[in-house]
Amino acid sequence: MKLLTERRRYHRRLCQEVLAVDNKGIPNNADKSSRASRAIAQALWKTVCAEVGAQAPHMQRAGQTVGKRFEEVTRDYLQQAFNLLQHLRPGKWTFSVTGEIHQFAQYRHLADLKAVLQAHPALHAALGDYLIHPDIVIARLPVEDEEINRPVPLLDSQTPIAQLTPLRAANNTAPLLHASVSCKWTMRSDRAQNVRTEALNLLRHRKGHTPHVVVVTAEPLPGRLASLTLGTGDLDCVYHVALPELEQAVMAAGDESAQELLHTMITGQRLRDIADLPLDLAI
Repeated sequence: MKLLTERRRYHRRLCQEVLAVDNKGIPNNADKSSRASRAIAQALWKTVCAEVGAQAPHMQRAGQTVGKRFEEVTRDYLQQAFNLLQHLRPGKWTFSVTGEIHQFAQYRHLADLKAVLQAHPALHAALGDYLIHPDIVIARLPVEDEEINRPVPLLDSQTPIAQLTPLRAANNTAPLLHASVSCKWTMRSDRAQNVRTEALNLLRHRKGHTPHVVVVTAEPLPGRLASLTLGTGDLDCVYHVALPELEQAVMAAGDESAQELLHTMITGQRLRDIADLPLDLAI
């Protein structure tokens, strides 16, 4: 099964390129001050890395390096997995970790805002960068009339109809933002707030179709996952890098309240596995 193969390749790269453990064997996505976080993270990665035959290096990667590699590895996984679904979601797609939302059709008007922010540092400090820089952006390129007219003629360049839709390349040259993916290796209160700010900006400032707005995380503690999954409609959903393995690790920790919370998030359709995300993006 190719989607399973891509999931395993993703986990192998996480174990080799993003995950690291200290000299006590504590993974770098664990909160060292929390016994539950340490126990769940250790059990989680023991299962994940064993399944793909990988071993985390014994060194501490810098936080910024971890975050960037997590974005890149996740971007590669989503691109490979989503490409397998071309029969469900045909089109020309781009996957990037460097996109700015004013480059996309729904947000072209924000280019003026960017110019104002650059000219006024105080405003930039107040509004922040989450308006401008999602972690991963997935976009669809506009479609030429020749492709739209296959297999039967639908449009004529001489006929004044469908002249405003951005899907048509004759009307628009900017890619259409399909999804914004926020990547958080761990989840702390400030990061949860940043994610919400980004999501609200995407929703409020769009002109046209609303993109998917999702989060991918490796956070081991159900309580911290709940800071994003419960009580908010800002996000489509939160995706864990290894949800079934997380369920096993939480059960092994023996914390019934954590198990119940995790079950609530899953059955409430607020938390899903990374393997669900490519299919959800095809909706």
